Amino acid sequence: MGENFPTTPDGRYFVVKGRLWRRSNPGLPADVKQALVSELMNARRDLARKDLDSIERLATRARVDGAKRALGERGEVWWRDGAPDFNRRMVKNTPYAEWFAALVQK
Repeated sequence: MGENFPTTPDGRYFVVKGRLWRRSNPGLPADVKQALVSELMNARRDLARKDLDSIERLATRARVDGAKRALGERGEVWWRDGAPDFNRRMVKNTPYAEWFAALVQK
């Protein structure tokens, strides 16, 4: 994700509607990433089903969360320089504000 949206200069986030979303860990081997993305998409499709009971829905949400954590999009950050996580924050309220403002003005 993030190919069609602006990506921060450090490659950690992409921006959708002014909000930062953490990108997947670029250090994941391609085959591992593909398997995790497949699991995520399968779980999301399952969530769209109307016939899930509440227990099945909770388990499916846990699958989505597990895949996103394994991809590095949630949970512990995948970078190791000590920089804080700004996932899901409005870009205007982060150190990326100036970069994004300049991008939008182009």
